[in-house]
This record gives sequence, structure tokens and C-alpha cells, in this order.
Amino acid sequence: MKYCDLHCDALTAEGAPQITKENLAAGGCFLQCFAAFISARENRFSAAITLCDKFDALCKKEGYHAVTRAGELQEDKINALLTVEEGGAVEGNPQKLETLYHRGVRMMTLTWNYPNEIGYPNFPDYEGLKTGRSTLAARETEHGLTPLGFEIVERMHGLGMMVDVSHGSDKLFSDVASLKKPFVASHSNANSVCDCARNLTDRQIKTLADCGGVVGLNFCADFLSADQTAEGQRAALLAHARAVINAGGVEVLAIGSDFDGIPENPYLKNPSCLPAFFGELEKEFGSGAVEKITRKNFLRVFQEVCG
Repeated sequence: MKYCDLHCDALTAEGAPQITKENLAAGGCFLQCFAAFISARENRFSAAITLCDKFDALCKKEGYHAVTRAGELQEDKINALLTVEEGGAVEGNPQKLETLYHRGVRMMTLTWNYPNEIGYPNFPDYEGLKTGRSTLAARETEHGLTPLGFEIVERMHGLGMMVDVSHGSDKLFSDVASLKKPFVASHSNANSVCDCARNLTDRQIKTLADCGGVVGLNFCADFLSADQTAEGQRAALLAHARAVINAGGVEVLAIGSDFDGIPENPYLKNPSCLPAFFGELEKEFGSGAVEKITRKNFLRVFQEVCG
């Protein structure tokens, strides 16, 4: 079964990669989104441009078919879409956003784990989380988009670039939703299954569905379940899929692996493991629903937003 994956960090991977051409082919990948992930606090735009160059080189080396709109997709290729993770890459400058658009970027995650010029992340104290002074469940609820953030999001809508709220605060989510345009949570899960600020509440999932967007199921074990066994993770992934569908309908669920940005999940080690998981989804939801989850739902948003 062919699938689309809304998020991976292959462009900044260290060590043995999870995303390889062989693994993508074995998994049946139709479209892989490659994130230019910006973790630096300075020279962020320059870092983003460097990763855009790296994406171009990777596509040429591996034979991936780079696309910027749905009409460019090819059935016999592994299609590749360039995204940005961490809106600080534009350094608060709308002109730099347009430059990234012209470099081929068609989705941008507005924040990562630190506040930036656009808005605030879901963890109110990421440094405290890393040192044990905070928990995964602590959510940022008060601060959302900045005034400049609203301008950047409106500019993204105008350009035809998907707005991604994964990593964003609850207020940032509601601010984006207030604009009543399709948006995505490229790699997020269901808070009703695992209480974690990176996961969406049922109300958020319903809101995302009402706006015509999608949530990409994230394979990060810590966001799925406390049970870190392969069987525990298999059960958790199905539980999160079930919760997302119950909250927002089958049209809102997609795949957002976060491969190469997360420790190896004991159940889904790399893309070659996906056919078995899709088989599990098919047993529970049926083949028509799984075709939407793995491919059609995201392609609908890609077509509507990017043309």
C-alpha cells in the first residue's frame, strides 16, 4: 500500500539513518516530506538555505522526485517534498519566507521547542523538561501567535504553503484555527491516549478536522505509551489512530513518522516496517479507510493548499 509521510528529519540525521531509499521502497513510500530542521538559535535562515541545498543534492543522489504541487507527483517514483521545522528559520522576515517558498518549501512547522518571532511552543519550559524540572504533560496555554506570527501565517496562506502546528502551544493552535483555513499537525498524536503536551486534545483534533486539515501519526515512543515494548507500541499506535478517528473522523488521520528525529521505535524501526502496521490498520478500519489514512487525506490538503 502506497503511503505519504508528513515528517522526517533525514536532512539532519546523525548515525545510522532510518530513512533510506531502500527502506522507503520496501515500505511503499509514495511521498516523503523532508524537514529542514533548524535547532540553532542564530543564523537560522542561513541554516535553512543550507538544508534546502542538501535536499536538492539528496534528491539528485537518490533519484527522489522533488515536487512542489500535487500535479507534479509521479506514481512510479518516490516523491519528495521540502518542508521547514521551526519557523524561526525566517527570522521574523516575511521576505525570507517568500525566499524559502521559491526554494521549494511547501510546509512550515511554526515553532519547535523554544519561543520564536512567530509564536510559542507546547512545552512552556523545555530546558526544565530536559533537566527533570518539568514534565511531558505540562502545556503552554496562555501564549500563542505573536502579531508578526499572524502576518506570517496569513502570508503562508497567500503563497500556498501548509501551516504546521505540531510543537505549537494550545493558544497557537487556536489562533491558527481561528483563520478558518486548512492546516496540519504533521507529527502529533492523541492526548486522550497519552497525556503529553505534544499530543492533541480531542477538541483540537475535531477543530483540525472541521478546518479540513490532517494530523500525522507520530511514531515517537515517549509520546505513544509508557509501555516501550514492541507489542506495547503496536497497541498504542492503534489506540492513537482510533482516538484520532473517534474525535475527528477518518478524513483527519495521516502518517507523520518523525523518522530520524526520534529514537528507534521497537515496533516501527524504519519505513520498511510500515506494511505490517498498515495491515493492522486495515484489520481494524477497513481498506477504504486505510487508503485515506496512508495517502488520500494528505494529498487532499496538499492539493487544496499548494495547488
